[in-house]
Amino acid sequence: MTESPPNTPPNSNSQHETIPTIPIEFVSEEEMVLIEAAYAATRSSLSSSCSSSICSPTSRFLTHSRTIHSITLLSKRGLNGSSELDIEDSDYLKNPQKRVRVAQPFLHRFRRKRALSVTDITATEWCEKQMEFSLLFGKRKISKAMKAGKARHVKLEEEVVKKVKVHIKSVEDSWALKFINFITCANQLLFEGITRELPLVGFVEGIWLVGVIDELRMPENGSDRNPILVDTKTRVRDTLPAEPQSRNGRLQLMCYKYLWDTLAANSFPSGQFFDFFSLNRSYMLSKDIRERTASSGFPAK
Repeated sequence: MTESPPNTPPNSNSQHETIPTIPIEFVSEEEMVLIEAAYAATRSSLSSSCSSSICSPTSRFLTHSRTIHSITLLSKRGLNGSSELDIEDSDYLKNPQKRVRVAQPFLHRFRRKRALSVTDITATEWCEKQMEFSLLFGKRKISKAMKAGKARHVKLEEEVVKKVKVHIKSVEDSWALKFINFITCANQLLFEGITRELPLVGFVEGIWLVGVIDELRMPENGSDRNPILVDTKTRVRDTLPAEPQSRNGRLQLMCYKYLWDTLAANSFPSGQFFDFFSLNRSYMLSKDIRERTASSGFPAK
């Protein structure tokens, strides 16, 4: 018979010791697929050997990038085991080197062969989102107040300018008519001291800018030869405009002033003008325009 070992007395401090808790984390089936794919990819990369003694960093990067992408595709499988890929994943498999398209600025999308107008600048300052919607979905419907304002501008123009109908047949005729109106209004300002609805076009800060000044008048003091720019605004209510509306009107006048000063100080870049708007330098203007310009005293071809 063997003697049984004596019973050791329990440690007095054992009652104060706590059994450590092992954290338990439940892994879903989708995560298990990801772990298994990563393990398989790592094992295959370790067991494979390169044909040369030293593998290039580029080949390693491409291999790892393809491996990471394949793991990402596996991780996107549903819990039901479906292997259907997302739309962007299928497009990636067709063209792995496809670049993400960057949206072009609105200036290039909507004003590529058109000049930027002063109204575009003031409308953007007033409400950027409203300007964005007007470019993407079209301008809003003309209201009664807008029709009344347009009629008021026409009435003011007819007080000092006699309008004549001219038939145009091409883009060259349209631009020629704008320049003819500019020359006519400039002569009227010089000899009569006032003109209205004067069209402007100039090359400012690398951008072609156009606008129509409501009114220009020369100061009554004969020594001052700087014209005064006037902008007419119509309102629905008989109240003074709020500060945001006044600020927007001042911005419009500042743009006209800057455009006017640029035309007065610098020579007109005719070569860039023809190239930007794709105009034919040798185009013969329509007979109606040639007759009107000849009767006005500055014949044009």
